[in-house]
Amino acid sequence: MSQAQISKIWEMIRDIKFAMLTSDDNGLLRSRPMVAAQHTFEGTLWFFTREHAHKVNEIADDPRVNVSYADGGAQNYVSLSGNASLVTDKATLKQHFSEAMRVWFPKGLDDPELALLKVDVEQAEYWDAPNSKMVHAYGYLKARLTGEPPHPGENARVRV
Repeated sequence: MSQAQISKIWEMIRDIKFAMLTSDDNGLLRSRPMVAAQHTFEGTLWFFTREHAHKVNEIADDPRVNVSYADGGAQNYVSLSGNASLVTDKATLKQHFSEAMRVWFPKGLDDPELALLKVDVEQAEYWDAPNSKMVHAYGYLKARLTGEPPHPGENARVRV
């Protein structure tokens, strides 16, 4: 993944508060909302969790995960696939912790269950569609007149 692609993905996801983390729960895919704990994106995603949460057991059995972000208002959609691992290193926890995390972890860094899920992204795909009434009106008219859907945005699949 080029630095431009990494920057593009970060631009698209940085203001989206919640992501959906999908893992394998004994052969069934399971998604749950997560809040990213990072200030930049360089190919790794970080999420706080409890060390003995069910998702941690799922990831221990199969580390492959997907993290998806959606901002319908801006028409930005990002899907990131990779491998997750548990991190309990205190220095890394401190590096990513913010006061906002106290909503879920009231004891903060003193919580003995506090841990991070580290997702090393291997592949990303994004859809970046212009968000304006004129673009949507054009798309509607094109579809009605030609029977073909419009392709007004950008879609890219990239390997990390």
